Amino acid sequence: MKINPPLCLSLTEVIPSTPTLLMGAGPVPIPKEVAAANSQLISHLGESMRRVIASIQSMGQYVFQTSSQKIFGIAGPSSGAMEMAVTSLLWPGRRVLVLNLGTFSARFGDLARGVGAEVTEIFPEEPGPFRVEEVRRALEAQTYDVLTLVQGETSCGVKNVELEGIVKLAKTFGVLTIVDAVCTLSTMALPVDEWGIDVAVVGGQKGLSAIPGISMIAFSEAAFEVVLRREKPMPHWCLDPRRSQGFWGRGEYHYTAPVPGLLALHEALRLICEETLEHRFERHLRSAQILQRGLLTMGLELHTPEEHRLNSVVAIRNPNKVNTKELLSHILKTHNVEISGAFGLDIIRIGQMGEQCRLKNVRRALEALGAGYEAFGVKLNTVAALKEIDSMLERELALAILAVS
Repeated sequence: MKINPPLCLSLTEVIPSTPTLLMGAGPVPIPKEVAAANSQLISHLGESMRRVIASIQSMGQYVFQTSSQKIFGIAGPSSGAMEMAVTSLLWPGRRVLVLNLGTFSARFGDLARGVGAEVTEIFPEEPGPFRVEEVRRALEAQTYDVLTLVQGETSCGVKNVELEGIVKLAKTFGVLTIVDAVCTLSTMALPVDEWGIDVAVVGGQKGLSAIPGISMIAFSEAAFEVVLRREKPMPHWCLDPRRSQGFWGRGEYHYTAPVPGLLALHEALRLICEETLEHRFERHLRSAQILQRGLLTMGLELHTPEEHRLNSVVAIRNPNKVNTKELLSHILKTHNVEISGAFGLDIIRIGQMGEQCRLKNVRRALEALGAGYEAFGVKLNTVAALKEIDSMLERELALAILAVS
């Protein structure tokens, strides 16, 4: 039987000519330097790649705030980094305490069960983040090898405000910690060494403003010693950090690396280092606060109380009479702005990570959201919110002109 080729469309026919503004929970817009790097290709081995790898690790130490040499890039999403962390430190006979705040922190439990570890999941005693004392009670009731938690639960917009205390508490019990910093690294403080975090994971497509499909992991030297000493075979070949160390530590062949992705990651990290973490944290906080003020001015209600609200993904309660899926589809089709729904919750999520944190992007997201609600019969005070942002944009323009002159 002869099989005829299908109708083949070019990307220009598939993707709109005007790029969609990605203001959801990820991926986020990428800088032009990252996009340019992602179009290049060099050999995955050799001197050029060794220099790229060394630079990524050096900049990674700054972004993770660690002196550890065990920083690896992974050819896979942030879930791949989570999987490397879990499968490296857990196996049959090992116990893990999973602090479950929602979809992504729960994923640690799924990964741990997959390698035969004994999993205990706990939930916060009250709505919101985990408190040190409730974790203490769990650690006193049972012996664990590993504790997992997120810095920010992307699915509901909650920040684990007592993360530092929880990590330090775990260390007093001799428990290793794995921290998901997927939506928070470079958007807020996470000093890995100072807090004593054993493994931290991040994806490229959020705060780093790199591309999807590439992720990073940082092991403490103590955690990597556990990996080296393990006698159980690793369940994954690509995600074996001992094999990764061959490539990332000695320039040896492991597998064909995602070269354009690594080059994009390099440029994303370089831009973070040039901006400095202090200025980047300040920019993210300011942009998120402006977004939140605008949403409240419009008359919307935020899902998470301010004291443990995650700034990098802001969750908004959706008026019950509006169908969330239809609203977001309308906003995308009419205004070419992507805003996220959620997993099991009737909330809307607007991202404030990396390149999303620009006043012009915040303005466009608020304008699209307000117009979208109005199309569904919900009256909001969008004009007042936009006027406030416009005055800020005018001040920024005036300052830029003064700087040039």
